[in-house]
Amino acid sequence: MAKFSLRHDPDNTAAVAVLKRAVELDAEYRYQQALVCYQEGIDMLLQVLKVTKDSSKRCTLRTKISNYMDRAENIKKYLDQEKEDGKYHKQIKIEENATGFSYESLFKEYLHESVTEVWIEDPYIRQTHQLYNFLRFCEMLIKKPSKVKTIHLLTSVDEGFGKAQQSSGLEEIKQSLWSHRVLLEVEYSSSIHDREIRFNNGWMIKIGRGLDYFKRPQGRFSLGYCDLDLRPCHETTVDIFHNRHTKKYDGQ
Repeated sequence: MAKFSLRHDPDNTAAVAVLKRAVELDAEYRYQQALVCYQEGIDMLLQVLKVTKDSSKRCTLRTKISNYMDRAENIKKYLDQEKEDGKYHKQIKIEENATGFSYESLFKEYLHESVTEVWIEDPYIRQTHQLYNFLRFCEMLIKKPSKVKTIHLLTSVDEGFGKAQQSSGLEEIKQSLWSHRVLLEVEYSSSIHDREIRFNNGWMIKIGRGLDYFKRPQGRFSLGYCDLDLRPCHETTVDIFHNRHTKKYDGQ
């Protein structure tokens, strides 16, 4: 942060006070408030410059104004960059037993008409409730305005007694999706660990617990059994990126 000082000339006393506050806010990293004060103080100095006749004073004022303007411009660029980054990376922390986090609540805003293909990588689409979670996620994908035509699922194989159930459940979902002219392609991996969802419009979602972040409902006739917005959740973190954001960190 640059250091500035202004002589306490009677003609610019108000500007000095405002710019002094700007520098203080700047030093405290309160950039948004500092920018407002810098801009206000610069406007005041420009008014003083207009009525100043002394050439030496005019030269000093121009230098000070230029310095403050440079600092204000740097702060503005920094704030604009933060705002831009915020568009392409969002983190949501879901607390233990929190509600209001259905798939639609979290992801619907990213499912624009441009979404035609979706990739889901989740090692735990095996047990009955996990298959239902995947089914609910697919139901969301085929609703308007998105125009999903292909869904890719990469998961792990249930090597226990649930293997047949997993296979038949995914096949049933596949047939049901095809009745809506949506193709489900399923692949299996024995080494998959990460959980990730990608839309072909550039959005990528990482959920700490994958799709399985809902708690078991208290009963078949309890609130939250059907409406996932009313279902309590396990604690987890959801990171939503756009590939425009991730490329910045890949050096591209």
